[in-house]
Amino acid sequence: MNRLTIALLQMDVRYGEPKANRNRVDKLFSQLTRDKKIDVVVLPELWDTGYDLQRLEEIADSEGQEAKELFSQLAKTYGVHIIGGSVAQKKEQGVYNSTFVFNRQGQLIHEYSKVHLFRLMQEEKFLLPGEHIRGFELEGQPALCQICYDIRFPEGIRTAAANGAKILFVSAQWPHPRLHHWRQLLISRAIENQMFVIACNRVGDDPNNIFCGHSMVIDPWGEIVVEGMQKEETIIGEIDLTMVDEIRRMIPIFEDRRLDLYIKTGD
Repeated sequence: MNRLTIALLQMDVRYGEPKANRNRVDKLFSQLTRDKKIDVVVLPELWDTGYDLQRLEEIADSEGQEAKELFSQLAKTYGVHIIGGSVAQKKEQGVYNSTFVFNRQGQLIHEYSKVHLFRLMQEEKFLLPGEHIRGFELEGQPALCQICYDIRFPEGIRTAAANGAKILFVSAQWPHPRLHHWRQLLISRAIENQMFVIACNRVGDDPNNIFCGHSMVIDPWGEIVVEGMQKEETIIGEIDLTMVDEIRRMIPIFEDRRLDLYIKTGD
């Protein structure tokens, strides 16, 4: 499939209340499929617990089972792919900030744990970093998931794009006062990699932050297809992936790279 309709669930998140947040996600799914055929649903980062990091040992999802069961059911019920934002996934060695991707049949097809932990929100004190950046296929189209702070590190995204990735999915809890950074970094990732960037941020606040929303779909030219505001809403955008191939043929940046020069230091 080259044409996909994307729904971004730009939701508020109840601080440290996984059950209430799961119920909210269930309700949002039932609402979004009433009027329009949706292909892919994207959620924000840590939509289950919020940044209640000090209580993660108590409230984190063991092996991500609660989220996996919910997403499998929702994907099958509504016939959609789900980019599951991220949840606090408790494993034997600690807690990870993890994304799960499900296909329309309710099967888990990809998992990614946030590689870059954000010190300003003390993630490194309570979370373990992931160790891999790997892509996956969505309806036969190569794609990549990243989480929030990851977008400040373009190397992994560039590698995925050079290997054919056409879509970057980003889930975030991006706060004020850095809304300008959020928008510009996402636009830059789209232009420099000639790919669609589909980014879902949360809204609302917690004891330490106000979150800025502005979830968006950006095309490979860096043009914004659709953008949310700073309120709870579902943002829907349509993409045509043939645009990626056309632009990459027109401006062949991956053929013109000079890999022999990029890692040199000094003279």
